[in-house]
Amino acid sequence: MRIIQSLSDCGDVSKGGVLTIGNFDGVHLGHQEILSFARQKAVQRAAQLIVMTFEPHPVAILYPEKAPGVLTPLEVKQNQLEKLGVDCLIVLRDSAELLSLSPEDFVRNVIVEYLQPSMVVEGDDFNFGATRAGNIKTLQKLGVEYGFKVHALQSKKIKLSTGQVVRVSSTMIRYMLESGHVNDANVAFGRPYRLIEKIIHGRGVGTKLGFPTLNMKVPAQVIPAEGVYAGFVYLGETSDDALNSEKRYPAVYSLGQARTYGDEFPLLIEAHLFDENVPDTAGKYMAMDFISHIRNQHKFRSPEELSSQISKDCEKAKEILCS
Repeated sequence: MRIIQSLSDCGDVSKGGVLTIGNFDGVHLGHQEILSFARQKAVQRAAQLIVMTFEPHPVAILYPEKAPGVLTPLEVKQNQLEKLGVDCLIVLRDSAELLSLSPEDFVRNVIVEYLQPSMVVEGDDFNFGATRAGNIKTLQKLGVEYGFKVHALQSKKIKLSTGQVVRVSSTMIRYMLESGHVNDANVAFGRPYRLIEKIIHGRGVGTKLGFPTLNMKVPAQVIPAEGVYAGFVYLGETSDDALNSEKRYPAVYSLGQARTYGDEFPLLIEAHLFDENVPDTAGKYMAMDFISHIRNQHKFRSPEELSSQISKDCEKAKEILCS
């Protein structure tokens, strides 16, 4: 997959491609459906599948205090998009000037001037241009004027564990994760939710209790609700290595401030791996895939009581991960 960081570098991008535009945070099932359809159209046309995304999220530029949490940092998003068959990814670095373009100016001065696609594929809830004034009907009208087809797909819906049917969106997934419902979030993603960051030194409490952990630097992502989870860890010399590693380690995770006993500490993200033959992790990266929530955090009266509970958590996690 080719990655382009500036519109000025789009000169040799093949004209007549199939384009889809969006933030694609999470690359969830709704995004995947759009990309799959666009990929089919690109193959039929012997054309490139081109994705245009934004970094950071436009809201982070216009209203920093309202910026949504990030589900997939750019490197994770790139990794997912490449796996879905994207030929060319254009990353637009958001600026006030870019975001102030009217819908027509955006189409004429960005889409047509630099890319000249034969088709644009979007969800039926697509909005674009200054103040999100343009919608899918606006795009279809401009497509007729500027010579490209527009195909709109209906929003993807899923059934939650409660039986409720909802439209998949990044906003909904953020809420699910922040409330600890990783199982439902994973259904919306079509895969486990993943955190990735560097491994850092911990406090050594887990080792003293007989359950050594790998500690993750708090990533600039949405962090699931404090609690204990079952999941799989992937290790690598670099973040890219960890993202693409095929070797997974079953583990139990603990997310929370260190108030299980003693004073409060900053947020800790810890993973106890069940495999005892783990290579040296100093300076490495780890990716944590969240499979299922086990329990909420609570304070323990003694290290012995905590150790006993961790033992139970491990058994529960093994049961979940091996089923």
